[in-house]
Amino acid sequence: MMKKFILAVFALVPVLAFAAGPSLPLDSANNDLADKESLKRGFKTYINYCLGCHQLQYQRYNRTFTDLGIEEADGIENYMYTGEKVGDHITNTMPKKEAAAWFGTAPPDLTLEARLRSPDWIYTYLRSFYIDESRPFGVNNTIFKDVGMPHVLQDLQGVSSIDESGKLTPAQGGSLTAEEYDEVIRDLTNFLEYVGEPNKLERKALGVKVLIFIFIFFILAYLLKKEYWKDVH
Repeated sequence: MMKKFILAVFALVPVLAFAAGPSLPLDSANNDLADKESLKRGFKTYINYCLGCHQLQYQRYNRTFTDLGIEEADGIENYMYTGEKVGDHITNTMPKKEAAAWFGTAPPDLTLEARLRSPDWIYTYLRSFYIDESRPFGVNNTIFKDVGMPHVLQDLQGVSSIDESGKLTPAQGGSLTAEEYDEVIRDLTNFLEYVGEPNKLERKALGVKVLIFIFIFFILAYLLKKEYWKDVH
């Protein structure tokens, strides 16, 4: 009976490995949520290149302005282009039905994308487009096969292709150098990580304080226990 069980487990190993999917090598975004200037630049890039298709339907303009240190007048002038109110959520007017027809599926909301995919995934994805004439928008992506999204930052990065070894070639024809483009994507990734959990820094800081409190309380409780039980022992 035990022998049959062991054989069944080994038989399932390839199936489980296949179900887990391939392990994709991701580049580290090295985000810094405390860098307000980086977050502002990422917010600007999102507004200019992403908002037309991808909403942040759980994030409000005024909350973002406050967290990033943007004055309301500056925010209205430089981050709000279509007459929204500062208390509105960051949404667009793209109809989902038509969007699904154009792209194969409606573009996802990005509020929680960094928590779903991870910042490193987003950072790598936005640097991994390459020319593929077989695709509707003429591009594909090394970590998202048969992607339905156009490379909206192509003017900045330029175009890449896949060489004989299956690796991306350096991008050519963009308005930015590779280092400058990487910095733009790092800022955008940083902003999307912030949006996914605006209180992340505060949560971590509070967690440290709680652990310190628990440690001090443990020492006091231990000393109190010794005092109460000294006569018993």
